[in-house]
Amino acid sequence: MPERKKVLLRLDPAVHDALARWAADELRSTNAQIELLLRRALADAGRTPRGVGRIRGPGRPRAQESRGEDETME
Repeated sequence: MPERKKVLLRLDPAVHDALARWAADELRSTNAQIELLLRRALADAGRTPRGVGRIRGPGRPRAQESRGEDETME
């Protein structure tokens, strides 16, 4: 798997707090919530890059996913 890019993002504190609450409601980290929203925006604009992997669902990964094994079970 390619290394994930790191990005410094400056947000208004109120926007960050709202994102953090939304993420917690959906059992995601704030980072995962931001990535989900960016992916949705790319899809809505018809700009999803080819070959982009699927984003993992909310909550903790299953035991086999966390070990990097086959992720075909859903």
